[in-house]
Amino acid sequence: MDDLAPDTLTSTGETGEARSPNQLYALKDRDTFMVCDAFGDVTGEGDGLFHNDTRILSRFRLKLGSAKPSLLSAAIGQDNVFFSSHGANQALPFPGGPVGPPGILHVQRRRFLWDERLYEKISIVNYSRDVVLAPLTLEYGADFRDMFEVRGATRPRRGVVRPPVCDGRSVRFGYEGLDQVERASIMAFSDAPWRIGAQKAEFMCSLNPEGHFELYIEFGAHGGPIPSRERFEDAAIRARWDMRRRRRHGARLRSSGRLFNEWLDRSRSDIALLTTRLETGPYPYAGIPWFSTAFGRDAIITCLQLLWFAPGLAKGVLTYLAAHQAEEVSSFRDAAPGKIMHETRKGEMPALGEVPFARYYGGVDTTPLFIVLAGAYAERTGDYALIDALWPALKRAVGWIERFGDSNGDGLIDYARGETSGLSNQGWKDSEDSVFHADGRFPKGPIALIEVQGYAFAAFKAMGELAEHRGDLEAAHLWRDRAERLRIAVEERFWMADRGFYGIAIDGAGELCAVEGSNPGHLLFVGLPALERGKAVAARLLTAGFSTGWGLRTLAAGEARFNPMSYHNGSVWPHDTALCVQGLANYGERDGVVRLMSHMFETAAHFEMRLPELFCGFPRGAGEPPVAYPVACLPQAWAAGAVFMMLQACLGVKIDGAARRVEITDPRLPIGIDRLRVEDLRVGPHKISLVFEDVDGKIVVRWPPVDGVEVVVR
Repeated sequence: MDDLAPDTLTSTGETGEARSPNQLYALKDRDTFMVCDAFGDVTGEGDGLFHNDTRILSRFRLKLGSAKPSLLSAAIGQDNVFFSSHGANQALPFPGGPVGPPGILHVQRRRFLWDERLYEKISIVNYSRDVVLAPLTLEYGADFRDMFEVRGATRPRRGVVRPPVCDGRSVRFGYEGLDQVERASIMAFSDAPWRIGAQKAEFMCSLNPEGHFELYIEFGAHGGPIPSRERFEDAAIRARWDMRRRRRHGARLRSSGRLFNEWLDRSRSDIALLTTRLETGPYPYAGIPWFSTAFGRDAIITCLQLLWFAPGLAKGVLTYLAAHQAEEVSSFRDAAPGKIMHETRKGEMPALGEVPFARYYGGVDTTPLFIVLAGAYAERTGDYALIDALWPALKRAVGWIERFGDSNGDGLIDYARGETSGLSNQGWKDSEDSVFHADGRFPKGPIALIEVQGYAFAAFKAMGELAEHRGDLEAAHLWRDRAERLRIAVEERFWMADRGFYGIAIDGAGELCAVEGSNPGHLLFVGLPALERGKAVAARLLTAGFSTGWGLRTLAAGEARFNPMSYHNGSVWPHDTALCVQGLANYGERDGVVRLMSHMFETAAHFEMRLPELFCGFPRGAGEPPVAYPVACLPQAWAAGAVFMMLQACLGVKIDGAARRVEITDPRLPIGIDRLRVEDLRVGPHKISLVFEDVDGKIVVRWPPVDGVEVVVR
């Protein structure tokens, strides 16, 4: 989904490989995040503490004696605030005596991030009947590598790494970048180490029977007071309250299923974790570790997933993207006036122009999706004051579609990167091999993706609706006519009559890429296909070629370049499955919607109730779990949001905030759930609660009447 294909990544660590995401644990606060292993260690293998896309802590290891503790357990709390790791000592020598047995010392590491600062508490408890002398060593280092270096990019030269500066209880790391920016990080201890140096600090812990030892550590880009229990506890309270505040937005969802509720809660916590308050309002960053920054497409789709029950997030995203709309033509940044941003980065390499991603616009779908979200937000909330404020940006965005989006004049929205430093493919499947012909040939540009035509169709329709609401009937007619012409072009040029399916793209020579991918499921999401064709696509998506038993593949089995272990050619992306599921619901498919939601719930259960960015597309085997993709982001915003879009598809809920109306069509409940309550669902200025209940195999909807709100069940 980004600038450097993750399936080709290597790291700067000891093994040269990034570790599996289900072995890593992530914390985040604003533009700082940390990734560590189950021991709480950082080894430099794609992990570390990052601030503004720069790794400011690349090594952080704990040892007791000469070895790290044996691992007992590790976890991130349900609210995503605290990481905890529990361990036990390996054999330790008694002073002047024999070697003490393992398992007599309990070691706990507990940490969190607050105000872009790492707080950690290390506690050791002696459960033996003897006095134990425990040598505690903390190894550390800071390489100040840019995120793109960590992901595998090579640089001809780097700035100057300063020698670490130590005093009695702290060590300072420094780096002067080629961009003339001084970057620093400081590690400080509550107790002065027995010995401290540039690479490690050593403590000698003398523990009586049932004795305790506690050490508090703080680490950040700036120094501060001496770490202490009081500072740790005060910051912990602030971090927890801030997370609770971020999770309170939108309606409350509660079902009769304990594990299903855990999935809902974990997903909501992940979105809260990734949401960062920017100058324009809250914005969900894409994912950790590779994409902890503002992305256009990812944030828009996340907002669409949450829109029915938590529409407030969309306001901040729309406002931010409008404020960063392209103003000039740049081949290096794949920009043109009116285009909506793909991503932004703050590190040294983007600042120097070594990569184009300081503010990059190489996403052909982000601009129409921006308009789609604005139209959906207006319908959902009735907040036309925001639309009035955004109207100049919306007109510039649709102007980009009309002026720059169709580069060869064939009536389709296409892309071709301006320079080799940009993304070669600029839809959501943006890896280099994701678009190809039926025989495996790569097409020549410009390339018109099928799903992008659907987004543009929906964007023109949205502009028509918004213009009519503003009283500009002439503009409304023109945009609706443009939507209809695009719909006809798609039906004529992308439909494969012999397969009953749409091809994925048309290349620069006008040749159809006659390949079956999940892309047409996005057409169903926007409602472009005629009913008969839409039903045919829905039926095909539910076959074994696409449906693995865990979710929908991005590419049907048997197609050229199919590989269930690839990034986009046969893997399963939860957000992609969710968009397809909503599309299936739009065309009247109900049983398949419920079944796919059940598959995704069972997938989440195997990933500790947290869906990764993607996983491998192997078919489901009896008693076998889904297969993880080795360098997937976890958490990922649009993966976390997938449950909410699929739930909306099951419940059949649609809300018109302007009309103060809730429509519920053929509601279903997820398999194994017999009751679900939606509390404080905002409809215009009002709030309403809905209860869905299975009564003798029929879903009954109940709600306390609210003056000014109409509820229609079809």
